Amino acid sequence: MKILVLNCGSSSIKFQLIETSVEMIEANADRSIAKGSVEKIGTDEAVLHLAVPPNPERSVREEMLDHQTALTRSIQALKEANALGDISQIEAVGHRVVHGGERFSASVMIDEEVEKVIQQCSELAPLHNPHNLRGYLVARKVFPQVPQVAVFDTAFHHTLPPKAYLYGLPYSYYKRYKVRRYGFHSTSHRYVAFYCRAMLGKRKDEANLITAHLGNGCSITAIEKGQSVDTSMGFTPLEGLLMGTRSGDLDPAIILYLMSKDELTIHDMSTLLNRFSGLYGISADSNDMRELIDASAKGDPQAETAIETFCYRLRKYIGAYTAVLGHVDGLVFTGGIGENAPLVREKTCRGLAELGYEIDSGRNREAVGKSCEISAASSRIRIFVIPTNEELLIARDTFRVIKGLPIPS
Repeated sequence: MKILVLNCGSSSIKFQLIETSVEMIEANADRSIAKGSVEKIGTDEAVLHLAVPPNPERSVREEMLDHQTALTRSIQALKEANALGDISQIEAVGHRVVHGGERFSASVMIDEEVEKVIQQCSELAPLHNPHNLRGYLVARKVFPQVPQVAVFDTAFHHTLPPKAYLYGLPYSYYKRYKVRRYGFHSTSHRYVAFYCRAMLGKRKDEANLITAHLGNGCSITAIEKGQSVDTSMGFTPLEGLLMGTRSGDLDPAIILYLMSKDELTIHDMSTLLNRFSGLYGISADSNDMRELIDASAKGDPQAETAIETFCYRLRKYIGAYTAVLGHVDGLVFTGGIGENAPLVREKTCRGLAELGYEIDSGRNREAVGKSCEISAASSRIRIFVIPTNEELLIARDTFRVIKGLPIPS
């Protein structure tokens, strides 16, 4: 089955065309036919990027004033590149949807009721859900007869117990407004946990794992016997680790203090915490870890402080989740930073030897963008780098939902 995976943003669409089947999933032989994106939708300078392996990526700049035009043009580009013979070959569309609230604990076929709940959850994820929903509405017009599936960023974390998801607020706020920890990056944590268990040679009910998804957005999850029992992102993706432009954990009184001192509006404060904080805020220069590592090597003290703060926050969470799980079989680094920044992994694990985490420096240096073990021979807990593939998991979930097959955790 050929499945189009869509991730729709306010002015962008990311897409991937994947072929999968029961046999291909079992053999881990699913085929990525093509992937691409459209940026700056709504302008006359929109850019369509398309890569059809083994050919290099190609880009074209042209006017695309709405998402429907962008998606139609993307399908046309797939046909022009011989990645797709006809639009009828696309048998399903899988959508990344950030927030499923308490309603969705697994991926589902989208119908009117599901669409309504996704819209209701937009209040919890105003920067994401409306655009994810727009992607579905556009795809429904382009593919009117094709089944569409929603894969939720929050679904994997539905197994969190109340002691992990409740905040220290009056319980009435949870009852009335569902204010609680939801957690995000579900597809990434699920994907790498599955492959980590395979590398460990353990069944789901035998392995306790800590998975760290580190990119512009960052989260870390404690997984006990295949179930998420705690995770760092909370009611929104703002909580937890230091991120590219998001603050992560902070004293909530700081928000009130700064709003009072600088007469900031709610919108101003949200923008400050989500767009101008994190690595970017501390370094006063960049949210890109690669740039900060280069700047630090050249003697930039603020870049060095940003990196140290990032790793320190992550180290604290690893220690905390080690305590949550009691026994840990594996630690996984994934995401753009987790997969490609040996320095970050080394700095993070420095000082964790007493807890059982020791990195082999040689293995760590060589582990860039590929799956491998980086733990030292003396490490009680095995440490891995596993590149994530959220699009593949979305395609597999879409296939399973359509075929009525169970979705593994």
